[in-house]
Amino acid sequence: MTTPFNSASLYVGDLPTDVTESSLFETFSQVGQVASIRVCRDAVTRRSLGYAYVNYHNAADAERALDTLNNTLVKGKPCRVMWSQRDPALRKSGVGNVFIKNLDKGIDHKALYDTFSAFGNILSCKVVTDTENSSKGYGFVHFETAESAEKAIQKVNGMSLNGQKVFVGHFLARKERVPSDSEQKFTNVYIKNLDSSVTEDEIRALVSDKGTISNLAIMKDEKGVSKGFGFINFEKPEDAKAAVEVLNNKEIKGKAIYAGRAQKKSERESELRHKYEQQRAERANKYQGVNLYVKNLEDNVDDEKLRAEFAAYGTITSSKVMSDEKAASKGFGFVCFSSPEEATRAVTEMNGKMMGTKPLYVALAQRKDIRKAQLEAQHSIRLKAGLPPGPMGRMPPGGPMGPGMGYPNAPMFYPQPGPGMPPGGQMMYP
Repeated sequence: MTTPFNSASLYVGDLPTDVTESSLFETFSQVGQVASIRVCRDAVTRRSLGYAYVNYHNAADAERALDTLNNTLVKGKPCRVMWSQRDPALRKSGVGNVFIKNLDKGIDHKALYDTFSAFGNILSCKVVTDTENSSKGYGFVHFETAESAEKAIQKVNGMSLNGQKVFVGHFLARKERVPSDSEQKFTNVYIKNLDSSVTEDEIRALVSDKGTISNLAIMKDEKGVSKGFGFINFEKPEDAKAAVEVLNNKEIKGKAIYAGRAQKKSERESELRHKYEQQRAERANKYQGVNLYVKNLEDNVDDEKLRAEFAAYGTITSSKVMSDEKAASKGFGFVCFSSPEEATRAVTEMNGKMMGTKPLYVALAQRKDIRKAQLEAQHSIRLKAGLPPGPMGRMPPGGPMGPGMGYPNAPMFYPQPGPGMPPGGQMMYP
């Protein structure tokens, strides 16, 4: 195999989450002198992301590792080795990438590689597996050139591999594979937002001229009352499409109804999940750096008192003290400013300040999942350092990583006297 570009860096994927740099060093140092290894981890939780980069001192050793260690078992799971490609434009272009489906369950990464290596230089080869490492029946081969990919498609598409006829074609991104509702062919139409008095005969009369209806039903509860939605099944896709165009947004008995392609439950859940994640991300971006979390409030502090306490630091768009079902304060709340600069100034001035008889805790608000992940990471660091579990928020001696944390002989960094740091470099806590 020839090196596709001047590099001594390899990408190693499909790794078990408990693989460490030292275990990979044992495997990859067998073929040459390793310069460095980095297992990529989540920035917050520090959990492995399942892939790593192995850097050799010279390209010849990297090439030998690629030839001999690809699909080697690492903790019982075959790893995938390929040249490290740092340019995201090249990685995402899809040029030379081939999709294979209907694979026999007995075909693994190596068998797939051996089958397609005759057509050109392979950058990456993968059979997709489940959590138990069993093949899902499809995979991908990424060739160095589009010509090699084209040759593989022409020769292997429709061939029998291990007794099964396989499909081989160009890889398409998900957004390119899935057509929109207007392009998909369907015969089942879903209608909703119906008034409870609307009957099946009334709906039938509106669309009967669009084509032959196989079935029409408005869903009812156990008392026979309409649930406000139903289904119309046509014999031909073009008739169903025409019915959607007529019914969607049509006002019936004072209500604008919805009509569209009937979706599977899994499709609806996926769509709603995507919409929810998108809304949550937009909300998080909107309030990033401007929303403050304030706790240790006295019981008599309400929204207005909280706003008045922070008003000196900028324009407040909202303030809220959280309360229980009995309208009693939970002792914490949120203050949202119009700019990150105002919020930062408020944190600096108000954190630790007395409000009544209690010192306030003020910090930038975080999503619950991020805060939980950070606390888990801090707890894990304390355990690894041999420190007893303690209150989160205070740093262990030696800084955020604790004494001797990181890697053997790691350099230690000590705080220097300066603004906010008393002489001697010792942190002060209220």
